[in-house]
Amino acid sequence: MNAHPDLSTLTDQEIVRLALEGREAAYRELLRRYQRPVFSLIYRMVRDRELAEDLAQECFVKALNALHTYRPEFKFSSWIFKIANNAAIDHLRRRKLETLSLEGRPDARDPEEAQATAISVPHPGESPLEELEAQELGSAIERAIGQLRPEYRACIILRHIEGRPYEEIAEILELPLGTVKTYIHRARAQLKEILGPLRE
Repeated sequence: MNAHPDLSTLTDQEIVRLALEGREAAYRELLRRYQRPVFSLIYRMVRDRELAEDLAQECFVKALNALHTYRPEFKFSSWIFKIANNAAIDHLRRRKLETLSLEGRPDARDPEEAQATAISVPHPGESPLEELEAQELGSAIERAIGQLRPEYRACIILRHIEGRPYEEIAEILELPLGTVKTYIHRARAQLKEILGPLRE
């Protein structure tokens, strides 16, 4: 490997190795790769931009200080999401926050982009009225997820919003695979119960 490799072509594991050798550029590359996804995950959990920025910053400080504990046989994304998720859950337990955003990506550049990435339940060829109903259902789902206990909330967000496989969720949350599946099953059952009146 040459003295100044193009960091963007390297794997996360190679970047971590360079960071551990004291290469400042490698730290910056890890930040570049994971700043947005980590912020996005935390924001969806705590639903407060300023707080999410603070927690994301804390998460990176913690991660970079603990980089020597990362084991390269595992995905770096799972390792850093675990730190981010723990930060969010610890905060939720302390504050008992009740809300969560499914209203589009928190890093959207304008209202149109936020709207385009919002959670709704659309149907092909729906009328404006049906579209409005889908948006209202999206808001109801958002409020319902906000009522779940933090562990269930984390599982639902990682599975249904971040699209993570069950195995990776188990790794991120440091839970047995069976527990993750149970939590998701219970969370879905609770959501169904909370959202029951809307299905009438």
